[in-house]
Amino acid sequence: MQITAIYPGTFDPITNGHVDLVIRAARIFDRIILAVAENKAKTPLFDLQERLALANDAVADIPTVDVISFDNLLVDTARKFGATVILRGLRAVSDFEFEFQLAGMNRYLCKELETMFLTPSEKYAFTSSSSIREIAKLGGDVSAFVSDRVLLALRDKYSQSKR
Repeated sequence: MQITAIYPGTFDPITNGHVDLVIRAARIFDRIILAVAENKAKTPLFDLQERLALANDAVADIPTVDVISFDNLLVDTARKFGATVILRGLRAVSDFEFEFQLAGMNRYLCKELETMFLTPSEKYAFTSSSSIREIAKLGGDVSAFVSDRVLLALRDKYSQSKR
């Protein structure tokens, strides 16, 4: 029996911490669906097509990963792609309460879907897409936390905003 996990997020932008989690999950699951949320409630720095391209580039060397986008209920997307596990990252105890509530609601909506939490490698435990965006916006060096392509994309976005 093959087990497919879905890893949802806005990925604005995708970080090395996200990729680390995917690499480790790929050792556990047969297939990973990296699901980039459109999320109309947020105003992302990168539009959906840019986030998809950056995510595809970041996981291109992991053959068992597919990158998709979604703009509906996560449980519906999970069903569509045959996922039986939702993969979530927990950086700190403060993440747990929110993630625990999401896991409970997703289980209510789809009883056959389980949530699995992975913690990041220590070197990525304090990174988040929002902190990466803020540091990059202020001219700080985020090269240790994102791929070269994401770094260039961030520099391009923030140089455009200064024009």
